[in-house]
Parts: sequence; structure tokens; C-alpha cells
Amino acid sequence: MKSNLEMERKIDDAEADPDKARLSQLGYKQELKRHLSMLENFAFSFSIISVLTGITTTYNTGLRYGGPVSATLGWLLVSLFNGCVALSMAEICSAYPTAGGLYYWSAKLAGHRWAPLASWITGWFNIVGQWAGTTSIDFSLAQMVQVIILLSTGGANGGGYLASKYVVLGCYAAFLIIHGIINSVSVKWVSFFCQLGAIWNVIGVFLLTILIPAVATKKASPEFVFAHFNAENDVGIHNKFYIFVLGLLMSQYSMGGYDTSVHMSEETKNADINGPKGIINSVAISTIVGYIYLISITFAVRDIPYLLRSDNDAGGYAIAEVFFLVFKDRYGSGVGGIICLGFAAIAVFFCGLTSVTSNSRMTYAFARDGAMPFSSLWCKVNKEEVPRNAVWLALAVSFCMALTSLGSLVAFQAMVSIATIGLYIAYALPIFFRVTLGRQSFVPGPFSLGRWGIFCGWVAVIWVAVITVLFSLPVAYPIKKDTLNYTPIAVGGLFILILSSWVFSARHWFRGPIRNIQ
Repeated sequence: MKSNLEMERKIDDAEADPDKARLSQLGYKQELKRHLSMLENFAFSFSIISVLTGITTTYNTGLRYGGPVSATLGWLLVSLFNGCVALSMAEICSAYPTAGGLYYWSAKLAGHRWAPLASWITGWFNIVGQWAGTTSIDFSLAQMVQVIILLSTGGANGGGYLASKYVVLGCYAAFLIIHGIINSVSVKWVSFFCQLGAIWNVIGVFLLTILIPAVATKKASPEFVFAHFNAENDVGIHNKFYIFVLGLLMSQYSMGGYDTSVHMSEETKNADINGPKGIINSVAISTIVGYIYLISITFAVRDIPYLLRSDNDAGGYAIAEVFFLVFKDRYGSGVGGIICLGFAAIAVFFCGLTSVTSNSRMTYAFARDGAMPFSSLWCKVNKEEVPRNAVWLALAVSFCMALTSLGSLVAFQAMVSIATIGLYIAYALPIFFRVTLGRQSFVPGPFSLGRWGIFCGWVAVIWVAVITVLFSLPVAYPIKKDTLNYTPIAVGGLFILILSSWVFSARHWFRGPIRNIQ
């Protein structure tokens, strides 16, 4: 009789809370507060993708390597293949809606024999990629604030204040602390800021899309925007195809981070449906909004070599110089351009905030499965049901990563390169297992690609393999210690560390995701 009553109680609980029941089936008890809607889940990914952040901070790369063609055509090319990655991730997310996300998927899809190793490699690439992502975003925000102050005090040619690397690092630390404080309170407040960030991104893009071309006294022709290829650069590369593929980094960097919808799934209602929707909608809308923003800004570009020169008013920060000159040419003052740059900086702030949120959930989930040193500390949640310890661990690691900027910006760029390559490797691994070892055993959730799942998955895996090679190529010739692309060293070094830790330690005790509920 007692057994029957317990069974009936479990059935009633499952009917009352299907999300909790599904999470129990996956092996975990509900510890985080689940109240996010599909719109709120979408807002997290949309805010961290933040095309206003990605394009604004990497526009120099697009102009230097190919110019308008690399920017506009490259955006469409990257969006096409990136869409396949997002769709494949959405399908797997629907089957396994857990905060651990990618590493949990790898464990389930690689089969019992390979599950621990697959989970270990995927998880560490994911978590380190996220730490590097936070470093990249918040450090870019600190640099943008430096440029705003420089222009506001007279510019590089007018005696403006140029902050030292120590001041920039201090500013960066301040942003990390603010993001940590906000992420330590109730997820309702974090969700509010993320929704505000999503709205800010949309409004900001359309405001700048209308304002910059409208204020510009001289505009580029459609032929320039869509067909001009900039082969002139100061990096010694002259092969057009080579230049073009290097220019794709701007678009690829701008479209990362949508695994946030996955890591927020244990706090999302109807996660097996709303999680995939958050991924797909954030990528689709970001693709459209980003392309509009990119085209409108490029219409205000005239002299590419001048925009990239370090002796212009913005110190070589191309998009800041575009904004500044547009208003200066029209009104005799570049104040309007500085305000526009400030608007973009606020979007970067929201992007960094969301990045920390995603970091903390991934850290919490990975620690919950015992994969990290002092795991019991990082998987604790406070009375607000927030993994506060995981939040501050992510911030501490991100700060340490930025310390490399004091020694060499080249070393720092190598560190943050993991934010793009490392993160996409983590995206590709579970998809690879889905189309190979898990092809027959995979049981899709409510969102399924059907017969297109295998094709889409292979396209996604091949694309990640291609960009991993392309973005590891030299970015300047002749190759010297100051021009060497350290990306393959950073990513390869990370892989060696992960594999070595497995061989010498983790293989003896790590068994992949651990059930914490019967």
C-alpha cells in the first residue's frame, strides 16, 4: 500500500511539474528557481550574442581583412553555417534540457564507454571558453570606455587623455565586480537586466542604423558597401581569398554565446520547448538585426586606411572614428558620435552581465558532477537559489586571464581567442557524437529536425573544423613574435592540459554526469 501511495505521489508531482519530472529523469533534483519564460530565456542568449557588441568591438578586423565584402558577404556566409550549429544544438537541447548542457549531451551521446572522456573534454572546453568570453567582453568594454574618454578630452591629436594599461585593467576589474554583484542577487533581477539588455540592443541597432547614415554628409555608394574588397593592409597579406577568410572572424565572434539558453534551461519553464526556441530565435533575430547594423555603418565608411591608422582621433578604433567624423563633419563637433559610442558601450555592459550569468550556471553544473577542484563549494546555491560561489569563481578566473594584457597584448589576444575557437569546439563535440556514436540511440525531444538532423549536424561539425583551421592561420607576414597568431598555441595548449589531466588523474575518478536524485 505504501509503495502504491508513493507511486501515485510521484505521478501527481510529474503532472503538476513536468519540468521537475523531466529533470529528475535526467538525474538531477530541482535546486535553481524555475520561473523564466521563453521570452526571458531568449533575452539571455540575445543579450550575450549582442551584435552591437560583436560588430562594434571587432569592426577593425572586418575592415583590415577584406573591408566591406568581408563584412557584408562574410556575415551572410557565417550566418548560414552558424544557423546549422544552432539548429543542431536546439534539437539536442530539447532532448536533454539541463544546465550542464554540452558536456551532459556528450556523455549521453558518446555511449557508456566514451561518456566520461567525451564529457570531460567538452565540459572543460565549454567552461574555459566561457571564462575567456567574459574576459574578452568586459575588457573590450574597458577599452571602449578608454576611447570615449580619449575623444571627450580632445582626441589622440588634441591632447586627449590616453589611459594606461593599468587604468584599463582597473576599469575592467570594476565592471567584473558590478556584474558579480548583480549576478549574486535573485535571478528575477538578472532576468530583468537581460531583458533590458535585449531591448537596448534592438533599439540601439535601429537608432544607429537610422542616425549614422542620416547625419553623414558623404555616404559610400552601394557598390562600395556590397562589392568593394579592401586588399590594402599593413600586415603583408595580399592573397584575396586568404584576406577574406581572416575577415570572417568578425562575424563568427559576433554570433557566439547562444549556449546561454541551454545553461538557463533548469530555470526555464517548459525547457524542452522554450530552450530550443531561445537558441533559434536569438540566432535568427541577431542575424537580421546585425546585418542591418553592419550595412548602415559601412555606408558611412569612406577612407579605410585612415580609419585603421593609430594617429586618428580615436587612436585607430575604426567604428569610434566613423561615429566621431560623421557628427564632426555635419555639426563641427563629434559629441554626437561619442554619445553613440556610449550607447554601444551600454550594450557591451549588458552582454558582459549575461556572460557572467551563463558562466556561473555552467560552473555550477560542472561542479555538481564533481568535475572541478573543490566542486562542493562551487555547486552551492544561496537562499535566493543562485550559485553565488560559482559567479565569483568565474569572475576571479576572468580577471586572472586579463592580467596577461600587462605583459603583452599579443598574449592577451591568444588567451581570449579561446572564446571563439574553444567555445565552438565545445558546441561541435556533442553534435559530432549525435551524428556518429549516438546516431541510433538518440531520442529527440519535442523539437526535432527529423530526417534533416544528420545532414545539419554534419554541416555544423565540418564548419567548426574549418573555422578552427582558418582562425589558426598567420594573420600577418613576416611572422615575428609580435605578429604570430597564438590561437593554435592557446587552443592546443588547452587541449593538452585537458587530455593530460584526464590521463594522469580524472580517468580514475570522473564518470561523467552524476545523478543526485533517485
